[in-house]
Amino acid sequence: MIFDRVTDAIVRQLQHDGRMSNAELAQKVGLSPSACLRRVKLLEQKGIIQGYRAIIDRNATRSMATVIVQITLERQTEDCLRRFESRVKECADVKECYLMTGDADYLLRVEAQDMSDYERIHKEELSRMPGVVRIQSNFAIRPVVQGWKG
Repeated sequence: MIFDRVTDAIVRQLQHDGRMSNAELAQKVGLSPSACLRRVKLLEQKGIIQGYRAIIDRNATRSMATVIVQITLERQTEDCLRRFESRVKECADVKECYLMTGDADYLLRVEAQDMSDYERIHKEELSRMPGVVRIQSNFAIRPVVQGWKG
């Protein structure tokens, strides 16, 4: 798929507001609604748009602690990375996971109800993941920037 000015505009608009109606999106990017919908569907089919998510106010939910976790593995072999990634995808408390450069191998965003809930996650989930030799946890005080900024 070729990324032209219109496709880029569609992606930017949907990053800013994924709930925008197709008619509104079409008007903002200068396409007819049917042409716009075709492009959005193609972006979804090609995996460029992988889904739509809501940004949740963590203070309004039971999830009160955001923990940024750095994970170091014993080795960075393909098998070790694959085993860790397979297991971390099964952990419901891990909301995001990134393979990193630098000191840590992975950076995770974990949501916990409180400190004792994170202790459970640390003991029962993170420390039992294959290949983990070091876990460094940092509790977020408050979000400063969240979601997409255009």
